[in-house]
Amino acid sequence: MLTVATTGEKVREARRRAMLTQGELAEKSGVGITSIVRIERDQLDTSPRVSTLRKLAAALDVDPRELLDD
Repeated sequence: MLTVATTGEKVREARRRAMLTQGELAEKSGVGITSIVRIERDQLDTSPRVSTLRKLAAALDVDPRELLDD
């Protein structure tokens, strides 16, 4: 069975690899902690904005494309 990783799962995994808490990622990226929580839990009605993904990717030192759904 093929497992599809969501953007939220990818953000959470990248954050954990960077050994950051959600609060630390919020501070480092300039993205609100509530937004990070909702992204990681896949609780958004739509995909996160590209600008948000770029901020998170920069803070996590990953390519923004790594955070997109498979």
